[in-house]
Amino acid sequence: MEDSQQPGEHRSRSKAANLFTRFAARFPADLDQTLLTTPTGESCSYADAIDASGRIARCLSDLGLGASDRVTVQVEKSPLAVWVYLACLRGGFVFHPLNMEYQPEELAFFVGNARPGAIICDPSRAATHRELTQNSDTRVLTLAADGSGSLAVAMSEMPPNFQTRERKPADTAVLLYSSGTTGVPKGAKITHGNLAANAQTLVDVWGFSATDTLLHALPIYHAHGLFVGLGCALLSGARLVFLPRFEADAVCTALPDSTVMMGVPTYYSRLLKTPAFTHELCSTMRLFISGSAPLPATLLEAFRQRSGHTILERYGMTETGMNASNPLHGERRAGTVGPALPGVELRVVDDADIALPPDSIGHLQVRGPNVFSGYWRTGGETSKEFTADGFFRTGDLASIAEDGYVTIAGRTRDLIISGGLNVYARELENALDAFPEVRESAVIGVPHADFGEAVVAVLKPADPAAYLSAATVIERLREQLAGYKVPKRVVFVDALPRNSMGKVQKKVLRERYANLLSEQGRAG
Repeated sequence: MEDSQQPGEHRSRSKAANLFTRFAARFPADLDQTLLTTPTGESCSYADAIDASGRIARCLSDLGLGASDRVTVQVEKSPLAVWVYLACLRGGFVFHPLNMEYQPEELAFFVGNARPGAIICDPSRAATHRELTQNSDTRVLTLAADGSGSLAVAMSEMPPNFQTRERKPADTAVLLYSSGTTGVPKGAKITHGNLAANAQTLVDVWGFSATDTLLHALPIYHAHGLFVGLGCALLSGARLVFLPRFEADAVCTALPDSTVMMGVPTYYSRLLKTPAFTHELCSTMRLFISGSAPLPATLLEAFRQRSGHTILERYGMTETGMNASNPLHGERRAGTVGPALPGVELRVVDDADIALPPDSIGHLQVRGPNVFSGYWRTGGETSKEFTADGFFRTGDLASIAEDGYVTIAGRTRDLIISGGLNVYARELENALDAFPEVRESAVIGVPHADFGEAVVAVLKPADPAAYLSAATVIERLREQLAGYKVPKRVVFVDALPRNSMGKVQKKVLRERYANLLSEQGRAG
């Protein structure tokens, strides 16, 4: 059990490396000030955050968890979920968030790879997690968005004071899974130092202050909502309007009480389809920020005309946090993600890691205090992701103009970003190829007016005479995978296009089906 610590002590230790201590140093002097509100009328103060996170941290510590033990979290978005994140920071535990949509097969990999000391999950997922951990010492606790569950009961019996553990900048704070060229998920070890450096930079360049109110409609199992959204708010003492999910009508209701919104392009395209979204509705807003997927220039302009605001587009990755951003004051150039952030180095190189001249398209690489420390349990694979002089290979193709503005040209990894979420083609293809009726498959992303990219599966049947409907394919996939990974359309072909080496030519498929979902009524 940890020694007690009073809230005021947090503010006196702003130089400490633990990210929570850095957050707490920026909390308002009056801790009863509102930190977040929800659409149901719930209001939580900064004091509530300190109290609840202390209770949860003590609860996990009393279960035997120590510094660097992983805590896997699969819960609905709620204030309690934020307190769990803060508790993990305070206890020195490694926070490992998971999408609520993950199915048992997916969870088996993540839990088996992360090897958590504890799992905190929604009660609806408890049986699955207990089955996955039945031969281990992992403790499974439940937490529902309404505040019920075994963790809620346990924390209510704990005292609130908890001595936040000291952490070094290089100590891992969060384990987030990304994917390499194979499509096999890899856990990125993101440190207290990575998160603190990136959040402070974003607070500075985007002008965050205690007078801001961030409209938070993003998920918090993802770097965008977790590190960018929560990080900027907590490190500036701002307030959050905390929505459980993005719904255009709910966002329109919340906008008059907000000053900043973060979202993916899909959010902004859906707002434009909402009659209630007007120039007047945005009168209190100072900034709209977009990321996680490319922002079409047409959407940028349509949003500007409708709202009077030019969306600020930025660029980041799970492994690096934010790398580049269009400016708060200055030209927000359509089709670019702006210059590199202060303290971050970006370069474009050829296949031999030789720097290319301005405006040349090549491999984008990044170096800085924001870049993760390495991948979890991958042996020597991490070293392959870095150059000899310490630049991380992003896997993206880009060009950098003379004035530093970065344009992302594409991805070298076979990755589809749909509605701001990553879908790895290889994972879907593996699932499809396991169907006895499928001879082979190719999964591609095609343009979609709402999601940016939509997943399309192109299948060659094993026996053309054996009927396999698109609906059947989609139904089976929904039983195995998170909903956002399931294809919007399934196409059957006699043969997949191949090059002279026998490799499927996905470029041909993307061109062939580029307009598949663009017709009215077929966007799915």
